[in-house]
Amino acid sequence: MLILCIVICNSLVTHAQNNKPVISTALFNINFSKAPGILWTYTVKNTPGPISIKAPVFEIDNKSIECNVKNFKSVAVEKLSNGTTEQTFVGNVSTDTSLQLLITFRWAATNPVVRFKYTLQSNKSHLLTRKSGKDNLQYFTASYAANTTATEIRLSDFDDKEHANHISETPVEERYFENEESVMGPILVSGNEKQTMLMAYEHGSQYPDKFIEFQLKKNHDVTVAACKGNYLDNQPLDAMHPYETIWLELAAVKGNADAIASQYRSFVLKYLSAQSESRKPYIFYNTWGRQERTKWAGGKYLTSMNLSTTLQEIEVAHQMGIEVYVIDAGWFLKTGDWQVNTAFFPDTLKQVKALLNKYNMKLGLWFNPLAASISSDMLKNNRSNLLTFNGVAETPSPIWETEESVKLSLVSPYWEDFADKLIALSKELGVTYFKWDAVGQYGGNNAGLFNGTEKNSLQERTESYAFQLPIFMSKVVDKLSKACPESIVDFDITEEGRSVGLSFLSSGKYFTINNGPYFHNYDLAAVWKSPLPDSNANIFVHPGPARGWFTRSVLVNDKWIPSILFLTHYQPDGSLNSQLINIASLTLGQNGIWGEILKTSPDGVKLFQNILSKYKMVRDDITTSDPVQAGSPGRSPEVHEKINIANGNGAIVVFANMPGTYTYITKNKVAKTNWHTEGVQVKYDAKGRAIVKMDFKESSAKILFFGLE
Repeated sequence: MLILCIVICNSLVTHAQNNKPVISTALFNINFSKAPGILWTYTVKNTPGPISIKAPVFEIDNKSIECNVKNFKSVAVEKLSNGTTEQTFVGNVSTDTSLQLLITFRWAATNPVVRFKYTLQSNKSHLLTRKSGKDNLQYFTASYAANTTATEIRLSDFDDKEHANHISETPVEERYFENEESVMGPILVSGNEKQTMLMAYEHGSQYPDKFIEFQLKKNHDVTVAACKGNYLDNQPLDAMHPYETIWLELAAVKGNADAIASQYRSFVLKYLSAQSESRKPYIFYNTWGRQERTKWAGGKYLTSMNLSTTLQEIEVAHQMGIEVYVIDAGWFLKTGDWQVNTAFFPDTLKQVKALLNKYNMKLGLWFNPLAASISSDMLKNNRSNLLTFNGVAETPSPIWETEESVKLSLVSPYWEDFADKLIALSKELGVTYFKWDAVGQYGGNNAGLFNGTEKNSLQERTESYAFQLPIFMSKVVDKLSKACPESIVDFDITEEGRSVGLSFLSSGKYFTINNGPYFHNYDLAAVWKSPLPDSNANIFVHPGPARGWFTRSVLVNDKWIPSILFLTHYQPDGSLNSQLINIASLTLGQNGIWGEILKTSPDGVKLFQNILSKYKMVRDDITTSDPVQAGSPGRSPEVHEKINIANGNGAIVVFANMPGTYTYITKNKVAKTNWHTEGVQVKYDAKGRAIVKMDFKESSAKILFFGLE
């Protein structure tokens, strides 16, 4: 719930026209500047000095306009549900008083990361133009002159070896500044021995497909600038058509890059999104693993999609400790209308929801946000919003053995119809978890929708659609969450070509990897064609350690983005050691299970229940804690330390493939109470760190929880 603050509380915010900071916390100050070319400054307390931010630059009526403002005034303040404050200031642009620039800040008193965006509006008719044939928009510029190191943080490096998106940290050396190159980000970190600063933008795309970039200058200025698709040529700019930028981010800390990574991780967990449910470490079960195995055994994906199987699985899921039961593709009669298929669920999921309610579990369903079946009312009502590319719509095709469907454009009025449909389903069926799949970033360049008119070229409309798609995806989630606060939306980024970045994380979370690579990723088969008799294209689908080597690879993201925002699924069946590997993996925050849980042995069910019940006692500490890792997946040992330094609670999880005895001493002080699996000995040193000795007889995992009461 948003609460309008009429009176500024606790003197955190002061009037923009006096000499005091307009925003002041225990960590930082923000001031508007009178210095030439500087719009505002950000100063972290006890650091050398302010970071100066230059005004945004827009191309208006074929002229490049630097939107400096001499006098800002505060026009709105809101306290947001996630503990942040939002304040908007407005002022006339100095060089053209028909233009007004609004700057909106969001911040938390306990974190140094500040979000901000600009809105440009006018009381006259203007046009945003692209005189050179490309975007001419500079969001903001900051000076890196005092910094000696710089690192580009990318979120969307798709690794074909592991078939997943991974964060990468790439040093930006001096020669890149000297040659005025650009890097994609969306995060750029730079620092010296006294402080480290961070610049970021909230958008998403697959590296190296840049829509926005960090332009590096010889004088060490860095500009966050548009590359393509950020606006349309001759886009109206007037009282009815303001231009609102994406959200941007700025932060600094007294400390090194690890210090700012820790603060940024906390920001993403607590303050980036107002949808707090998406940040909670629930344990998920998804039916797709079962559906795949049914298909491989000679059936169809929907053979086991029925009420009886679902109710039986919920019983076992509850016994195992699962909290969110997700029915994957095929529960519906028609895409678009998203009505329950009564041939599978005659009572429209009423018994399913009743049983879930009995066990205090949540219901999740699968969706393709673009799909509408050819006989659906959704398509009938949105014919004008049909997605086309170069004037041609896709040939209708079945969606996982359901009726043939076509695609609608989310970058159109359809986005609200889709959001309204999800809201209705939440209220009618009680669904609170929405898994989104099959949304590629490209594929639309219609004229007449939000991505351009006939006057804009096909390329321009293509790029505008791709740029706006993640923005409208977030708009859908935000509208849903406002109406249904318990909602969680997960976007499947298992395949390449999907929008990956900070934009969607401001609203939801990612479903990041399920089975890992395909045979074709290793040139073991013709593209998309499986060499196996059952036609299964996935390699790592059987119990054992190998699957985890790939699924745990995405834990590299946890340094900057909490692992609970990258849902990954593990299998519950197989040998005891395989089960331990899968349980240990999911407790690091990946939190997903799929497979055939009805074929999991009674002892296996008890094992999951026992360990997951203990995990739940410390999972909030695990979620909060920065990761410490020694050894990569597949190495012996591979160690993950997730200890909350505030209280010593958390977990140590160790994997090994080679038999032998391994020793690990924790980096952090740990709580004195602990629980662990077999073959583990724990002692404490004089500084309160744990000295852990572990005996492995074969490939397995050891789990230690600290702080259990």
